[in-house]
Amino acid sequence: MSDEHFGRARKTYRICPANYMTTLARKLSARDYFALAFGTMIGAGWLVVMDDWLGRSGPAGAMLAFGIGGILLLPVGWVYGKWVERLPDASGEAAYTAQVFPAVFSYATGWIMLLAYFIVCPWEAVAIGKLAAYLYPGLDRYELYSVGGHAVFLPRLVLGIGMTVFLAFLNYKGIRASASFQKWITTAVLLLFCVIVATSAAHGSFTNFRPVFPVAPLASVMLTLQIVPYFMTGFESVPKAAEEAAPGFGGRRFFRAIATALFVGAAFYVLAIGAVAFATPWQGLLGQKFATAVAFERALGAQWPVRVILAMAFLGLFQCFNGNFVAASRMLFSFGRRGTIPRLFGSVHPAYQTPYIALTAIAIMTVVGLLLGDSLLIPVTEVGSMASAFGWLATCVSFLVIEKDLRARIIAAAGAAVSLLLLLMKLVPAFPGHFSSAEWVALTIWLALGLAFYLIAARKK
Repeated sequence: MSDEHFGRARKTYRICPANYMTTLARKLSARDYFALAFGTMIGAGWLVVMDDWLGRSGPAGAMLAFGIGGILLLPVGWVYGKWVERLPDASGEAAYTAQVFPAVFSYATGWIMLLAYFIVCPWEAVAIGKLAAYLYPGLDRYELYSVGGHAVFLPRLVLGIGMTVFLAFLNYKGIRASASFQKWITTAVLLLFCVIVATSAAHGSFTNFRPVFPVAPLASVMLTLQIVPYFMTGFESVPKAAEEAAPGFGGRRFFRAIATALFVGAAFYVLAIGAVAFATPWQGLLGQKFATAVAFERALGAQWPVRVILAMAFLGLFQCFNGNFVAASRMLFSFGRRGTIPRLFGSVHPAYQTPYIALTAIAIMTVVGLLLGDSLLIPVTEVGSMASAFGWLATCVSFLVIEKDLRARIIAAAGAAVSLLLLLMKLVPAFPGHFSSAEWVALTIWLALGLAFYLIAARKK
C-alpha cells in the first residue's frame, strides 16, 4: 500500500499522485450519480418481502420505519458527501479510514465493504429466475441438483448467467453505456411506480389499513426499523464512481445525489407499503408469495397491474444488479491499483477506459455464487448487511477524528451512533436477527480470502 496515499494525514487530504492513478473515463453527471445510488438501493424487496414488512409492523409501523430510517441515515450520507468532495477515490471507505488508521485496518474496512456490494450480484442473478418462474412456471424444470433443500433448475440458471454476462459486457464497453442504461431503467421504474400508486389511490380504501399496528406502536416500528438499513444500502455507492465524474463536476453535487437518493428511496418504500395496504386488506396478504402483486390482483380483479408490478420488479433487479456491479468492480479495481491485492486487478482497458479485469472477476464470482443456489446466499446476505453498517461506522469515525469544525463533528458523531447501533444489532446476541454460526463462517471465509490476496500482493512488492 502506497505510503504517499495511506499516511496519517489530519490537516490535508491526499489522493493518489498522478503517476499512480490509472485513468478511467470521466463522463458521469449528477443524474447518473442519482441513478447509480437509487438503483443500487431499490431492487425487488418491495415485491418479494412485502408480506414480511406488513407482518412485522402493519402498514403504519412499516411506513414509519422506512421514513424514520431514511432520516436517520442522512448524517451518514452527509459524511460520505464531505469525504467524496475532499477525496474522490474509488476505494471509498479504504481511502477515508487510511487518513487516521493504519494501512491494514483501512484495507480490511474496504474489503468488508466490498462484500456488501458484491453479494448483491449473485442474489439478484438468483432472484430474476424466481420472478421469471412466477410468470412462466415451466422454468421450474430440468433440476440439476439441490443445495440446502432448494433445487437448482437449468432454465433459471441460464437466465441468471445470461443476465450476468449482459451486465458484464455493458460495463466492459464503457461507463457511459452502463450509466445510460442505469438512468433509463431508473426512469422507467419511477414512472411505473407512479402508475401503481395512482391505481391504488383510485381503487383502494382506508379501511384496508386496519389495524394500523399489529402490536404496540413503538414495538411495531422497531421490528421493521432494524432491517431498514439493508434495504437502504446503496447511497454510499456514489463515491466508488467519483473518479469518473465529468470534467467540471462540482464536488458538492456528490452529496446532492446522495441526499436525493436517500429521500426518494425512503419515499419509494413508504409509498409502496401504503399503496399495497390501501389496495386490499393487508392481513390477507401475510404469507403470500409476491404479496404486492397479489394485492393489486385482488383489488382490481385484473392481470394488468400484476404485469406492471412484475415489469417494475425485473427493471428493479437490473438496476440494483448493475449499480452493485459498478460499485464492487470499482472497489476491487482500486485495491489492485494500490497493490493491496495483485496489481492485475487494477488494469484499465486502453480503449474503453474501464477496469475490465475487475469487472471480469466480479462476473466470475457472481456466476459461482449463482451456482451455489439461493439457500447458501441467505447467511452471506446477512453478512452484507453487517458489512454496510461497519463501513458506515468506520467512515463516520474517521471524519470525526480528522474534522475540526464543531458542527461537522456533531453530524459525524450522529452518523457514527446510528451506524454503531445497526452494527450491534447484527453482532450482539441480545438483538433479534443477530449473526448465527453460518454468518460467522461466511464472514471468516471472506476475510480469509482478503488476507490471502493481501499477502500475495505483499510478496510481489
